[in-house]
Amino acid sequence: MLIAQQKRRENIAEYLLYMWQVEDIIRANQCDMKAIDRNVVDRYKLSDEQRAEVRDWWEGLVMMMRSEGLKQHGHLQINKNVLIRLTDLHQQLLHSDKYPEYGADFYRTLPYIVELRAKMPKEQQTGELETCFNALYGVLLLKLQGREIGKDTSVAMAQISHFIGLLAAYYKKNEEEPLFDE
Repeated sequence: MLIAQQKRRENIAEYLLYMWQVEDIIRANQCDMKAIDRNVVDRYKLSDEQRAEVRDWWEGLVMMMRSEGLKQHGHLQINKNVLIRLTDLHQQLLHSDKYPEYGADFYRTLPYIVELRAKMPKEQQTGELETCFNALYGVLLLKLQGREIGKDTSVAMAQISHFIGLLAAYYKKNEEEPLFDE
């Protein structure tokens, strides 16, 4: 919870990837709060008050995952909403004459997105941004497993990461002072 709050304030892309990891941690613990207490919450060095707050946050996520039918796969609606807001901003930036560098960076990234989509079954293909986040998350998981990342994948991930970082920076600016008139 504390990490999520900090990431949400500082970098929305990192926040979303972190929340996807939290979803996987909950699944790894079979959506069982006792297991999450033992394997996650108890590992934090917190005051009793902070511990209760962190536990409530995890428990709330567990309840949402159960109610949204996400015990096996999928993303919480709160995380889908973040992706929707990012996609809305992405579209505004792309169609604006005020941010040509954003469009140029996106079009440098697009061939990698197209290549990633081509490797996916039709029914699993997602939008451009979700494809980028899926790729970044997949590489994160490979790194956590200690697996090697190929040169071509590293090049693609560097461009995708740069592009998503640029979008996250615009998101933060937009939160502080809207970039577009409503």
